[in-house]
Amino acid sequence: MPRRSILLFAAACIVIAAALAIVTVVVVTGREQAAAVADGAATGTATVGGPFQMVDHNGKAVDQTLLNGKWSLVFFGFTYCPDFCPTTLNGLAATKARMGEAGKDLQIVFVTVDPARDTPHQMKDYLASDGFPQGVVGLTGTEQQVAAMAKAYRAFYQKVGTGDAYTMNHSLTVYLMGPDGKYRSALAYDLGPERSAQLIERVMKRG
Repeated sequence: MPRRSILLFAAACIVIAAALAIVTVVVVTGREQAAAVADGAATGTATVGGPFQMVDHNGKAVDQTLLNGKWSLVFFGFTYCPDFCPTTLNGLAATKARMGEAGKDLQIVFVTVDPARDTPHQMKDYLASDGFPQGVVGLTGTEQQVAAMAKAYRAFYQKVGTGDAYTMNHSLTVYLMGPDGKYRSALAYDLGPERSAQLIERVMKRG
């Protein structure tokens, strides 16, 4: 094989390996985080959630009282996410559908980890996409506000790349918060709509 072909083949292998590594980091981080949060909740040591100051997709300033009085599913992502975020939103739509009446008042809160691009207007347009659940609340803010909320929810995120083509690595855990705004349980990314609905319903019955 000519030297040039060998070099091109090697470079292609490196690119593919790097892409697979990024996907593995995101998926494994999401699974491990969900397990860690769940384990902490079982032992009474988990600290998930708390005060935050953000802006919703309508440009309105909101805080942690957004969660009061209703069950909420909170997860972190970004609108330029090519796969995990739209898959999560579609999965939550299917989860709510499986829950029937119990799912109608379940609030979904999508928190961006990419505030530089995810303005309220961008969030609103994105959440209006076909196939996504209706009534999703999109949250953005300054970099400091987003970092503070992510820290409170133990959510990981990291910018990858430079220029306009950058992307974001982030954890995939969905947090179930009670009507008092406090953490109840974690849903892993790959749990699936049926098992997610069953878990949520069990937690709701406990209150």
